[in-house]
Amino acid sequence: MSDEQKLFVPSHPLPAPRTGVLTGFDPGTRTLAAGYQVAPQFRPLPVDVVFEKDVAVQLRDGVTIYVDIFRPAGVENVPVIVAWSPYGKGQGTSLSVMGVFGLVGLPNSFVSGLEKFEAPDPAYWCAQGYAVCNPDVRGVVDSEGDSVLWDRQEGRDCYDLIEWLADQSWCSGKVGMSGTSYLAVSQWFTAAEQPPHLAAINPWEGVSDVYRDLVMRGGMPDTGFAQQLQDGSFFGKNRKEDILAEVERYPLISDLWENKIPDFSSITVPAYVVASYSNTLHTAGTFRAWRRIASEEKWLRIHNGQEWPDYYDEANVEDLRRFFDRYLKDEDNGWEQTPRVRYSVLDLEGGDQVAVPAESFPPADVASTKYYLDGSTRALATTAPAAPAEVSYKVDFNPNAVSFIARFDEETTLVGYPKARLFVEARDADDMDLFVLIQKLDAYGTPLQAFTVPNTSPMAHDLTDNGATILRYKGSDGRLRVSARHLDETLATDDVPAHSFDRIEKLSQGEIVEIEIDLLPVGLAFRPAEQLRFVISSRNLLGTLMPGIHEYIGANTGTHVIHTGGAHASYLQLPVRKN
Repeated sequence: MSDEQKLFVPSHPLPAPRTGVLTGFDPGTRTLAAGYQVAPQFRPLPVDVVFEKDVAVQLRDGVTIYVDIFRPAGVENVPVIVAWSPYGKGQGTSLSVMGVFGLVGLPNSFVSGLEKFEAPDPAYWCAQGYAVCNPDVRGVVDSEGDSVLWDRQEGRDCYDLIEWLADQSWCSGKVGMSGTSYLAVSQWFTAAEQPPHLAAINPWEGVSDVYRDLVMRGGMPDTGFAQQLQDGSFFGKNRKEDILAEVERYPLISDLWENKIPDFSSITVPAYVVASYSNTLHTAGTFRAWRRIASEEKWLRIHNGQEWPDYYDEANVEDLRRFFDRYLKDEDNGWEQTPRVRYSVLDLEGGDQVAVPAESFPPADVASTKYYLDGSTRALATTAPAAPAEVSYKVDFNPNAVSFIARFDEETTLVGYPKARLFVEARDADDMDLFVLIQKLDAYGTPLQAFTVPNTSPMAHDLTDNGATILRYKGSDGRLRVSARHLDETLATDDVPAHSFDRIEKLSQGEIVEIEIDLLPVGLAFRPAEQLRFVISSRNLLGTLMPGIHEYIGANTGTHVIHTGGAHASYLQLPVRKN
């Protein structure tokens, strides 16, 4: 069983850069007066706030965790928003969190410093008649138990916290959840447990399958960010789950990994989901969860930047408040008239469209269109070449990639899910790690990119020239280890391939195999004469997700061959919106 498969290593105390002004254990209740600042660079409180610090909450298995609660003074029967993550509840003023704000170009004055990393700010929400609960989850800081990483155990633990909160004298009985990244992932797991008093969720970009999104994307053991997450976030007194050792011991899908996929069919609570096209960790998982959750009342907004500036943007916070006012306060405010989907279209030249309304994603006016690869001309065309042609590269030579280009004669917009269906062959090897990328080129062939954050400094350029994809969008990518090509017929669709990852099918010499690769969803506009470039390579074309993490190098030898035309008509399928 999955619990028996879990591996643990000793945890460590919280280091100084992760320690904030309010990290120290100091149980008790106090009132923070309007105007209070936790430190000079942070936003002052607009109202009096009751601060209950280090409140003990016992979980169903007897483990005690500690939570901080902020609630408006003098107001009873308020709903509460939970921010569930391993990021210490007092870290809002830590050097690490302030450094992240500096990295993306946000001033610390945007927030009060009382918020958890990537979480709702009590300064705003208490002024709007909400409480905010910041827990230190199982095994983190002073909370008891062994910590786990993105797991159904977290859903059960948060269920217990939600039901405890709903029973407090000051609480209205309505509980919501909000936050980005880890705080989004925890919402999938919690909502799937169906706590009776959970009234609404707001997952703002997060993985929804630890195996496919975090540690084995495309069947490749790319664990750089998992290591950063494990080593840099789970600090406490007991043990923490060793997901790196688990990847090595269990490289195929097993009960362990199934336990780290939420039961989407059990998520029925109203949901306001926020996604982007540009986060190579979160994008696939957010869209996957949006598609699969069973909530009848669900909304999707696809923004055009990076999640942290988007989450704390004043207009977006107000938009979220309308959602919570509807479902946590039962206000008849017309939220239901909000378009079920609001998507963006990236221009990469300063002309992005945002909040384009639709009833579905992809929108109803999108048609999946095949663009066939022609190995003889290196062109992409909507007609399959009659004559077969092959192109190849040696993986240890430069270039270790081949590309194909389509030039658009008229204005063309892509909105939806791209995929590649390729016929490939490995020479002098029995496997291939393939990386694919869709790039936008201008009319002269220059690749177009765009920063997703306000920080466009020289340092931001240095960080994003090779990697740090969350800060700079360069296109839609995908990847696949060819021996993991077997499709899961229960999950795959014509637009979105899904692989089972339950078997290894090595290649034999001279064997040509058909594979499908899912690329990240796109919203991308092309003017007449602008071009789309499709790249196939043996190397990671975008680099790392974040600065300072280990970059995965494809496990490749020999020569990669891409077959096109004739009986092996490889193609790139694109979601083309009708003009």
